[in-house]
Amino acid sequence: MREDILLSGPVAFLAEEMGIAPSERLLAYQAWWETEGWPIALAIDQMRTPHLRQFSAQGERIDEISYPPSYAYLLSAGYSAGIIAEVAERHDLRLSYALGFITSYYDPGLYCPYTVTLSTWAPLYKYFMGQRREAFLGILTRREAPFGQGATWMTEIGGGSDLGAHVHTMARKDSGEAWRLEGEKYFASNVGAELSVVAARPEGSAPGLKGIALFAVPKERTGGGRNYFVRRLKDKIGTRSVPTGEVELRQSEAYLVGEAHHGIYYILEVLNFSRVANAVGVVAHGLHAIAQAYRFAQQRRVFGQFLVEQPLFRAEIERHYQRLRWAGALAWLSEQWLETVWLEKPPYSQRYALFRLLTHLAKFWTAQVALEAAHWGVEVWGGLGILGEFPAERFVRELMVTNIWEGTRHRHLLDGWEVLQRYNLMDVLPTLWDVRGVDPSLLEDLSVALQKPLEEIALQIEPLLGRLAQAIGQITAEQRSYSVLA
Repeated sequence: MREDILLSGPVAFLAEEMGIAPSERLLAYQAWWETEGWPIALAIDQMRTPHLRQFSAQGERIDEISYPPSYAYLLSAGYSAGIIAEVAERHDLRLSYALGFITSYYDPGLYCPYTVTLSTWAPLYKYFMGQRREAFLGILTRREAPFGQGATWMTEIGGGSDLGAHVHTMARKDSGEAWRLEGEKYFASNVGAELSVVAARPEGSAPGLKGIALFAVPKERTGGGRNYFVRRLKDKIGTRSVPTGEVELRQSEAYLVGEAHHGIYYILEVLNFSRVANAVGVVAHGLHAIAQAYRFAQQRRVFGQFLVEQPLFRAEIERHYQRLRWAGALAWLSEQWLETVWLEKPPYSQRYALFRLLTHLAKFWTAQVALEAAHWGVEVWGGLGILGEFPAERFVRELMVTNIWEGTRHRHLLDGWEVLQRYNLMDVLPTLWDVRGVDPSLLEDLSVALQKPLEEIALQIEPLLGRLAQAIGQITAEQRSYSVLA
């Protein structure tokens, strides 16, 4: 482990371990976070959940999300740096995710608005050709205030993992291009956004996943007035820097994105943008957790010796750093594959299937590795680690939430297994990553298990895909190779 890299912040890690050049923009953004952003982020977290003001003095429903003025300043930094605009103008996903890595190092909750804004822009850019296309895209790509934000609302009261069974919001065709949505979204992040993409069922559509379509829902109706309502905000243990609430859609004006029968594909594309962001972001926050643990250990004297000098501490931090390094390599590998496939449309290529596999592996494994690192960081701090006045406990809170964002562990394990099996990816995996170099029996064990019924090998999936995730991450980190299919 390079201690100078660990203590230098996220840009040094990106440069030295992930091979991403430390541009002036990235260095300036990190410097801003160190001097201004992080103190503001800590203060906002301690203030807990933002406030919802539902009615004006005249009794009108306004559903205004209230944050301290410093929050707008905090949020503006990423938009001004081009975290969305650079993707829209130059398709520069790498810069966007690098800015997100830095953001999440300090505040994963704040990375959520940027992530869902990008995940709103992408399907509209690819599939929405309605009369309001340029207006909608323009809202989301401003470099200067007032910034327009996006949101991705799929989850209803039954949960988000089984969308086929739990999307009940109905869509009815109105005049012209407009539709009307009626329903509720139970876990809506970045509530208050100017434009959202929402899962709903057109009247008469098929049951299950095939009957779900994707709609763009603006905050304001064409003739004025609120287009959706916020029932309440959630009081969360972490990610307090993004308002999450329950949204009511009451004859809400909406616009169909693409073709109705392809809605589930668009939704999965939306989720994959966010899953890559989640993987990149949790590695950053886990890295910050062990960096703070290291700094504390430099000052903590135990049995006549600084903690940082003791063999058990050094072995543990080395292990966590290496696992975060491998997890980071896997996350950035999935980002590079996203760069090559994100413009594909259904039906997708085998290359897109490989991207999906990488994304499922990265989402579940990076979250696990980062949360373990943060939990160990609390142990280093001892009793101080569970006190709200010190940062150690916050790293755990934040990573507990991001561990289930965009799909729980089991969802990604089952989906990863399905894509590995359906698209015969075992035929191409050995040509891309020689995992035998770190786990000689892995390919054979995978091949054997893939021939058996799911109910027979269900308990083997997590150990097998966990080994595969670590092997690909380790190979990529050691070879510094992020190559993708030509």
